[in-house]
Amino acid sequence: MKRTASAHWEGDLKTGKGHISSQSTVLNNTQFSFKTRFEDGIGTNPEELLAAAHAGCFTMAVGAALTQAGTPATSLDTVATLNLEGLDITGIHLSIQGKVPGISAEQFAEYTKGAEKNCIISKALKVNITSESQLL
Repeated sequence: MKRTASAHWEGDLKTGKGHISSQSTVLNNTQFSFKTRFEDGIGTNPEELLAAAHAGCFTMAVGAALTQAGTPATSLDTVATLNLEGLDITGIHLSIQGKVPGISAEQFAEYTKGAEKNCIISKALKVNITSESQLL
């Protein structure tokens, strides 16, 4: 399996602009720029996309582990917070809330810690990754 995405950029770093597209077309000429990356503006940035990918991957990994254990979730919601200091990503914190009938908060925390270390995106990153869980 291969997944692709593309980026196009025009101009200098501060005033230039670009767009990002993905194979699935969910991102289709989506705007990004210095302003959307380091200030505020309409558009996305690589760090936001990485946080979104990590949130999705982690949530699916927790869901898969729960399903394999015979206790599928009713719902799972994750917020991924990426920390950017200067030009370095220093960590990502994953905060998940889940409705999972038939398990304890301690069991839920065990599943989330496993996913924190073993989801595909976590394994690809070389930064500090932490998580917290709340069973609803």
